[in-house]
Amino acid sequence: MEQVRPTRMELMRLKAQIRLAEQGRDLLRQKMDALIQEFFKILSSVSESRDELEQVSQAADLALMIAEAVDDPVTLRSASFATRRSITIDISGKNIMGVPVPVIEKKRVSKTMLERGYGIITTSARIDETAERYELELDLLIKLAEIETAMRRLGTEIQMNRRRVNALEQILIPELQGQAKYIENAIEEREREDLFRLKKVKSIIERKKRKARMKKIGK
Repeated sequence: MEQVRPTRMELMRLKAQIRLAEQGRDLLRQKMDALIQEFFKILSSVSESRDELEQVSQAADLALMIAEAVDDPVTLRSASFATRRSITIDISGKNIMGVPVPVIEKKRVSKTMLERGYGIITTSARIDETAERYELELDLLIKLAEIETAMRRLGTEIQMNRRRVNALEQILIPELQGQAKYIENAIEEREREDLFRLKKVKSIIERKKRKARMKKIGK
């Protein structure tokens, strides 16, 4: 505490810093509570999307196994090559409680039989079903990628806010309060010393006055 000046001005400055730090801590707590609520909303959506994706993925794999077992391998392979194409994705952003998260805008992966590019007459309903299920799986994967990224970013922000709150609550505020207490004790001690000196001076003055009166009486 040697670097702290034990003055009333310094005490006022420290108390203002303490109030500001406490306000910052309270605001960060409020933000963290709101972020946690948003996080759990997204977490629920992620859990549902993962369950749905798992079901769709299993159904797609089963449809492919049936098509491979029944349909002509050449026809199946030709259909797979015909449907192969790139997926256009545009990524923009939005804010959730000040946290930037991605928004994926894409063209629909799921297509009609005519849009897939293979011959309708030469392919079976099993191949159509397989293509449809894998297209749906891709749609769900892209959706899941968006919400999982948002969830991770919110989780990172929550951890950062928690560290800031802990730093304010456990380090900065106690340190400032300790400095303020040190100054208060120093001021009180100085005031006691000043009071003691005043009393001593007053006692000396009164003693001198008594002696002066005694001399006058003696004369």
